[in-house]
Amino acid sequence: MSEEKRAIDVDKLLKNKLKSVSVGSIESSISEAISKLVGEDYKATISDVKYTLFSGADFHVKVELTYTEE
Repeated sequence: MSEEKRAIDVDKLLKNKLKSVSVGSIESSISEAISKLVGEDYKATISDVKYTLFSGADFHVKVELTYTEE
């Protein structure tokens, strides 16, 4: 059985869709995911965002427990 080779869509790789997503949306999504996993409210803060070639991004994420008065 021969393997089919898929053509690489260079245009898709070079159009970094991450640039169209706000950092705030990514922070909120990470916060929500971690809060669900841990069972406590957490806040994520993203800094030092660098978008890379081939639709990627490098950034620093800080995750902290959110202290709320009850």
